[in-house]
Amino acid sequence: MSSVPSPGLAHLLAHAERRLGRRMAAVLAEENCPVERWRVLSIIADGKGHPMTEIAEQVLMPAPSLTKLVDRMVADNLVHRRPDSADRRRVLLHLTARGRALHQRAAHRLLADQTRLLDAIDDHGDLVRLLARLTAVLDQEPAGEPAEEHAEGAAEGAADGAAAKILPVS
Repeated sequence: MSSVPSPGLAHLLAHAERRLGRRMAAVLAEENCPVERWRVLSIIADGKGHPMTEIAEQVLMPAPSLTKLVDRMVADNLVHRRPDSADRRRVLLHLTARGRALHQRAAHRLLADQTRLLDAIDDHGDLVRLLARLTAVLDQEPAGEPAEEHAEGAAEGAADGAAAKILPVS
């Protein structure tokens, strides 16, 4: 028997995330699109317009770094800023036609790669659902406190919505 403990959940998830990130970067390199750029494109691709604070939170990037990235994306004619019609003090980010075309090409490549990857592990949507449930529980439950029954029900509802998005921002 080995005395070496098996890797913990955090280690396995971090290891998988790093490898998946490298894999995404390689796929996106075919479109000359860094992962950070992809993350922004994928958030604003819904066409609704999103404020910078929301985008920064979702892409896990400090606001000053996001501003520099978005400035480059504006210069490359991938996105444009538009004042929010409901609150003129707020600026919303939108895709340009060029940005939408890049998003569609990159999404197609990433979906094909993700499908190959999930087929290789014979996954039928379980992994995405379970990770979404784990994320929901972690968001609701402070460390060190036992899970409550209501957290599981809420986690399942959040997981259903998150599982529908096959191309996570990651």
